[in-house]
Amino acid sequence: MKNIKISEELADKCPDLFLSCIECNVRVELFREDLWQLIEAKCREIASKLEVENIRHIEAIASSREAYKACGKDPARYRLSAEALLRRVVSGKGLYQINNVVDTLNFVSIHSGLSIGGYDADKIQGNVVMGIGKADEPYEGLGRGTLNIEGMPVFRDQRGAFGTPTSDSERTGVGPDTKRFLMILVSYQGGHILYESSQIAVKLLSDYASASHLETYQITV
Repeated sequence: MKNIKISEELADKCPDLFLSCIECNVRVELFREDLWQLIEAKCREIASKLEVENIRHIEAIASSREAYKACGKDPARYRLSAEALLRRVVSGKGLYQINNVVDTLNFVSIHSGLSIGGYDADKIQGNVVMGIGKADEPYEGLGRGTLNIEGMPVFRDQRGAFGTPTSDSERTGVGPDTKRFLMILVSYQGGHILYESSQIAVKLLSDYASASHLETYQITV
């Protein structure tokens, strides 16, 4: 189990911050037809009910946008991953197909509106602290290149920043060789909205990624 803490600086800005963490062994597969059918059905359901202009008003997204503003980041310029995924879904583009582990994470994200971090746990070095990004702090976003994380909530290990609610990093990304997976669900309005999503994530990881040696734990300020 990873030792994860929330910095005082971030706690002052986001006093209702709550993390739900899932850590487990997984078997990564590039594609699972049964999982993708589930995802496509969820995308069709969301697209039939949700308008683009209403995405930012979803409870989890609205509170995350306020957290960005409190930390000093413009959520319109640096869009939350959940918001970006839902905009794709509502516009009929669907989700990117990555692998069964990341696809599971993205399903939970569009279902809940939560921006969820997904990491190769073996690539995280030492203790983890969630804080606020600094000016010129180096960060290579997964598939995005260099990302300006100043004023953004960020996870750091002993090597530096490795995760944000806008983009996970190249350094700790989940790939074919990933054996141990860490998923972090982030709420800025307490833990009440995390329970259902965490339960769904555990079931999907078990059903579609052969999750084993599973640990769940919560972190709060």
